[in-house]
Amino acid sequence: MLDIRELRGKSVQQLNSDLIELRRDQFDIRIQFRTGQYTNTAKFKEMRTDIARIKTVLNEKSNSE
Repeated sequence: MLDIRELRGKSVQQLNSDLIELRRDQFDIRIQFRTGQYTNTAKFKEMRTDIARIKTVLNEKSNSE
C-alpha cells in the first residue's frame, strides 16, 4: 500500500510511471483471476486504491500549477 506523503514527494513523471506499472500489474492479476490462477482478491482492491491515490496526487499537482 502506498503512502500519500511519499506520493506527494514524487515528480509527475515518477507518478505517471508508477501508474502505468500498477495498471499493467492490475491487468495481469485480472487475467490470472479470470483463469483461476489467482485467488488473492484483496490485492486487487489494494491496487485499485493505490491507482486512485496516484490519480488524486496527479490531479492535485495539475490544479496547483
